[in-house]
Amino acid sequence: MTLQQLRQILAVADSGSINEAAKRLYITQPSLSATIKAVEKETGISIFARSNRGIITTAEGEEFLGYARQVSEQYQLMEDKYLTGNAYKKKFSVSLQHYTFAVEAFIHLLRQYEEDNLYEFSIFEGRTIDVIENVRKQVSELGIIYENAFNENVIGKILREGELEFVPLFSCNIYVFMAKSNPLAKKDLIRMEDLMDYPCCTFDQGERNSFYFAEEVLSTYSYKKFIKVNDRATILNLMVGLNGYTLCSGIICQELNGPEYIAIPLDTEEKMCIGYIKHKKMRLSELGKKYVEELKAYEFQQSGPITSKKTDE
Repeated sequence: MTLQQLRQILAVADSGSINEAAKRLYITQPSLSATIKAVEKETGISIFARSNRGIITTAEGEEFLGYARQVSEQYQLMEDKYLTGNAYKKKFSVSLQHYTFAVEAFIHLLRQYEEDNLYEFSIFEGRTIDVIENVRKQVSELGIIYENAFNENVIGKILREGELEFVPLFSCNIYVFMAKSNPLAKKDLIRMEDLMDYPCCTFDQGERNSFYFAEEVLSTYSYKKFIKVNDRATILNLMVGLNGYTLCSGIICQELNGPEYIAIPLDTEEKMCIGYIKHKKMRLSELGKKYVEELKAYEFQQSGPITSKKTDE
């Protein structure tokens, strides 16, 4: 197969229509259809399937397109640097669960390239399954998620099926994240029973709203008050307006969240291991390596260690 064929197939995937892609590429529809058939025959897979809505990408096709995009983009970078004389554009993309520290690490990485005239950086916050899918499809080089004893078997199975791997960064105790105006904010240690009268806020996981995909630990606990949201700003508003809370790693970024919030240790033996996911067969880019180093700097930045099991005062 050729680079031209890959780019033609990518155009079909992006437009969702062979006819539309042919118009954009200034070639005939039969010629484009022949290209698809030739590549499918060479690879032994079906990249596209027809439906009432046009063409859809198969599961095998999604994986193929991920590799095709990488090949096309890498060739473009090489062409810009060595053949056309254009300046080299740095590219990096990461997907993540709703971790403020991971956003701050992204900012720190980007600041290293503020004086560069050309770069294309992408960051996607979203549901756990979307983070995994973005890495599998190579929309993102890395995905930032957590594993623990409860979800590691289910998450691990999905990663293996997608030829992905989870690389641990650091282990965290569990903290209660809330507004400083919350009546519990003056405690040194919070027990689950202390939280019963306050709403627990959690990020909605959509159709895959399984306990195993929850971004928060203790997802099977029977909460009296429970609010699902899909936006970080909304959670912060609920913490102020309703004395809501969420369970987190305890890594607080006041520069981004503001000084109005606090993380207090939770009286539990539970832990969470934060790490990144990547394709097993792919090495990290230089930007990927630098981003991982930025993340590692947060290992010892929890709000404070849990030193003892205190009783309610």
